[in-house]
Amino acid sequence: MPSSQNSPAANFGRGDPSAHLLKVTRPALVLAPSTLLEDIAGRLAEAGVIDAVARGDTGPVYDWLMTLVPLQGISDAIAFGYAERHGRATWATVTAALSASPSCPRLASYWSFADCGYRKTAGTCAEARRRPACPLPTLPLRKGALNQAAYSLALFIRDVCGGDLIGWLDMRLAEADPGIGMRNRSQMMRAAVLGPLTSIVGVSDKLWSMMLAELLLVADPNRERWVITGASMIAIDSLVHNFLHRTGTLQRFNAEHPYGPNCYAAGGCADIIEGFAQRIDAREFNPAFPAIFPRFVQHAIWLWCAEWGLNLCNGRKIDDTGRCQQIYCPAHLACDRVSLRAAS
Repeated sequence: MPSSQNSPAANFGRGDPSAHLLKVTRPALVLAPSTLLEDIAGRLAEAGVIDAVARGDTGPVYDWLMTLVPLQGISDAIAFGYAERHGRATWATVTAALSASPSCPRLASYWSFADCGYRKTAGTCAEARRRPACPLPTLPLRKGALNQAAYSLALFIRDVCGGDLIGWLDMRLAEADPGIGMRNRSQMMRAAVLGPLTSIVGVSDKLWSMMLAELLLVADPNRERWVITGASMIAIDSLVHNFLHRTGTLQRFNAEHPYGPNCYAAGGCADIIEGFAQRIDAREFNPAFPAIFPRFVQHAIWLWCAEWGLNLCNGRKIDDTGRCQQIYCPAHLACDRVSLRAAS
């Protein structure tokens, strides 16, 4: 564990907006569970992902990914409840359907699949005449976009990865790696895998960051490139963005913007968190953590805000028509307490 002389505060000078960010974020970092890696490892082990990665078996990894893809735009409880009642997309089911050479030309390859357009409620798609024989609508998923995601991901793995998602990740990271100690190393490797994956139909950039963070961080600790890249994956949701706004961080960095795509633009929320993470040593909070751990910083902020976390910085606790009045908040004295309404 780093000594007190190497504590995060020692890395900041007066007038640096990162010094303010440290003051308002440090309580969240201290109170965040130090068992983050162990918790993720437990979930992946239960899903069979860790063993699958060790033997190079793509199927269980696909199955695990497809348990998480439905979490977009809906509460976890509703998404998981629907899947428990109706079923999920599995590698065995989807690859078997593709191996049967379905007549729809959209299913011929990953590149021809774009604009499938299947809508479950309306019962429509881009190939209406072929829909009765198409296997895609038979998946028991909540909406058509999820059926599309299941097939798009399977086609990507088959056609782009040669059927080996694990090997593809190894290859992409190795090709993008400029070498240990080189500037922007994690960013370059992250872009090498996120770029292609975010073209898969029906899976958001944010969700890919969340899923890859877990997979790469703990599936095989001996894959150093996986760990470094997974540690750098940042997912900005409205809770994290609003925290950076309310605390005055965005204002101090001259980075004020509405929640949305600009959170990932140059100088946005993700850049601020990544730059901040590079200036502290996460091993202070757990010696097993990577020293530079943007994912932990983002996760700690999220837990600080979330209702089922520490439940401090969110719209239910704060009247955003004015400044936050939670005088019991450990960050209250350091926080600029900027009203969210100032963003509109």
